[in-house]
Amino acid sequence: MGERGEPVKLIGSGNSPYVHRAAVALRLKGVPYEFIREDTSNKSDLLLKSNPVHKKVPVLLHGDRAICESLVIVEYVDGAFAGGPPLLPADPYGRAAARFWAHFLDDRCLKSLWPALWLEDGEARAAAMAVAKGNLAMVEEQLKEKRFLGGDSIGLADIAGAGMLAYWLDVIQEVAGVRVMGGDEEYPALRRWKEEYLAEEAVRECLPERDQLVAHFSKIRDKCVSVAKSMLPN
Repeated sequence: MGERGEPVKLIGSGNSPYVHRAAVALRLKGVPYEFIREDTSNKSDLLLKSNPVHKKVPVLLHGDRAICESLVIVEYVDGAFAGGPPLLPADPYGRAAARFWAHFLDDRCLKSLWPALWLEDGEARAAAMAVAKGNLAMVEEQLKEKRFLGGDSIGLADIAGAGMLAYWLDVIQEVAGVRVMGGDEEYPALRRWKEEYLAEEAVRECLPERDQLVAHFSKIRDKCVSVAKSMLPN
């Protein structure tokens, strides 16, 4: 239950790293919730009514309120529920920094991985790979001598990127047959960050089975390639 005893529900898909963000936030804050599994190939009336703008998961239902977009949900959960550790710092500068790196991971770092992994043209993929590695290097620099991007505990910026980089990326690299993160000596701070993130019980509780993810991305491989091509500059 949430504030005033209102029920909390999460509409989502088990294959989505964006749904994982919302689930991790709820579990870190100790909020019981009902998970409503959505078939994204045959969207339900509940999803379309709850998120009429984007028609995507995740959607958090808190009483009669619907909150959409994964990072917006994380911030809402942090503000609406008093239990558990804070997901954003209390001071304005710390909150601004957390939002900056969350946006960087979401809008630049993770998006740059897609063409690097899925483009079939060698020259275009090499160019995309250089961009993706450059973005990873920026995150690597931020993580030096830090357990998490926000300090000693998982926060907004970690939730924005660690799930994808720690769990989904390995699966996608296997299916795509391309590696963005190479040998063990590359990005040591990022690798440690991934391990720290996956060591948290709240994280492990809402990770899909690896075989399930492999099957999912193998099934939609052609779609992934098509999306990567659409991301190329005109």
